[in-house]
Amino acid sequence: MTDEINEMGPIDYVVIEFPGSKMTGEGLPLLVDLVDRGIVRIIDLMFMKKELDGSVVGLEIADMTGDGELDLAVFEGAASGLLGSEDLDEAAAALEPGNSAGLIVYENLWAAPFAAALRRGGAQLVASGRIPLPDLVAALDALESEE
Repeated sequence: MTDEINEMGPIDYVVIEFPGSKMTGEGLPLLVDLVDRGIVRIIDLMFMKKELDGSVVGLEIADMTGDGELDLAVFEGAASGLLGSEDLDEAAAALEPGNSAGLIVYENLWAAPFAAALRRGGAQLVASGRIPLPDLVAALDALESEE
């Protein structure tokens, strides 16, 4: 198991909020494409809804778009057991009442060879993060206004 872990890419998660619990399914083929091309591997995929009273309920992988077809059947069984109730509570805290969300934990397969080479050389990832798109736009706008 240690050899397998040493060859893995970085693991990330995203929480995707669907205002009004309206899911169009438009992004689903793009996610499937990322998996099919070996760019990411889905480790966990869960859906939840934050009720108007603030309570949170889990949603089954099913017909998310209401068209009568199982939209996410390709990801059925994507549950490693890593996510616990604490993780769901933290994800739900980011949601507005009445909205649903998908929580995806994924391995960045594209980075696995790079990460493995670094580990073999004794390096280790000590921090990572994301720059929210609005922050990037604001920084670029600030640079433009300085010119």
